[in-house]
Amino acid sequence: MLDDKDRIFTNLYGFQPWNLDAARKRGDWDDTKALMARGQDQIIEDIKASGLRGRGGAGFPTGMKWSFMPKEPKPGKPSFLVINADESEPGSCKDREIIRHDPHKLIEGALIAGYAMRARAAYIYIRGEFIYEAKVLFAAVEEAYAAGLLGKNAAGSGYDFDVFVHRGAGAYICGEETAQIESLEGKKGQPRLKPPFPAGAGLYGCPTTVNNVESIAVAPTILRRGAAWFAGIGREGNKGTKLFQISGHVNKPCVVEEEMGISFRDLIDTHAGGIRGGWDNLLAVIPGGSSVPLVPAAQIMDAPMDFDGLKALGSGLGTAAVIVMDKSTDIVRAISRLSYFYKHESCGQCTPCREGTGWMWRVMERLRTGEARVDEIDTLLDVTKQVEGHTICALGDAAAWPIQGLLRHFRPEVERRIRERGNDGGAMMEAAE
Repeated sequence: MLDDKDRIFTNLYGFQPWNLDAARKRGDWDDTKALMARGQDQIIEDIKASGLRGRGGAGFPTGMKWSFMPKEPKPGKPSFLVINADESEPGSCKDREIIRHDPHKLIEGALIAGYAMRARAAYIYIRGEFIYEAKVLFAAVEEAYAAGLLGKNAAGSGYDFDVFVHRGAGAYICGEETAQIESLEGKKGQPRLKPPFPAGAGLYGCPTTVNNVESIAVAPTILRRGAAWFAGIGREGNKGTKLFQISGHVNKPCVVEEEMGISFRDLIDTHAGGIRGGWDNLLAVIPGGSSVPLVPAAQIMDAPMDFDGLKALGSGLGTAAVIVMDKSTDIVRAISRLSYFYKHESCGQCTPCREGTGWMWRVMERLRTGEARVDEIDTLLDVTKQVEGHTICALGDAAAWPIQGLLRHFRPEVERRIRERGNDGGAMMEAAE
């Protein structure tokens, strides 16, 4: 369990104002110049030593990602930091809380991270539907400029750094880093082939790092309190604090900061008021946003909520968007609905994803109603394998994994519906004809 003294996001629920004066009282912008005076390479080494892994889903070591940026930017090729606030993953709602209640943590983090990576500017790409959050962010950036914390000689450090806020148009695919870069450039948001990776050729063909809001917002606090403090929280390889977003069939849905590796049972009992109807009523959990496979109740109850603990269960931490489903859930319908989402949000660039997501959803609908045949279950599973890993970006994987999780753990339920409709002999009768 995380002690209150170790919380980074002390205004997560907005009990205090978001503005610069209130943020300074909470410790933000406290001698930022001294943090930057440590030097660019030292900041990156400190982030590496803290064990911080990306909070946007993949969990890649943040300090290592920062180190990929060129030490000596070429003339006419400035480096950029892009902050991904296009929070569109179903179940995920942490970044919007940071932006509307603690925006200065993000802006100060942008300055420090940008400085460490020799970046000329940061672009914050915010989801189009976040109307109030965008207003707050625009106002907070203006405050920072007015106070001399951004722009020329940012925070008195001698370093020039700008922050631009860019509103997206509500496309899920623009949460993928290269599609986000394309959108920032004014083009259709479609993922790019890699290589080249953004650190080599990103925004406007310049070296670019794309990071999640939470990954950037925690950086100043890590540097102030020390890498050893952050590394002392959580399990080996899964360090620090994490914002968990708990929704679904719990008594008190919430967003909460906790230590990495807290057990699922402790997380739910302590912060979400327990499972609706009691623990015996738990059916399954999607532990990391809609793109990760579900985990049945028996397996997840005492599982550690971190990258490695959930990977061992055949799922993942993702954004830590915990979607809880009790036994009232029509589990096949729930996964079919997610299949429709991925069909709708596919950019259509890759054939396996463009054709496969629609095909998978249509079969899922037939499984939901029991109109399919038993042999189609294996055909569907085979198609998910053909989509997974064969697309430019991970949307194909995100569409395949929820279905794979369903068929891995709840195949008997799918087969029961087919039998009740009397379709289980359909394949044999066709073969006989």
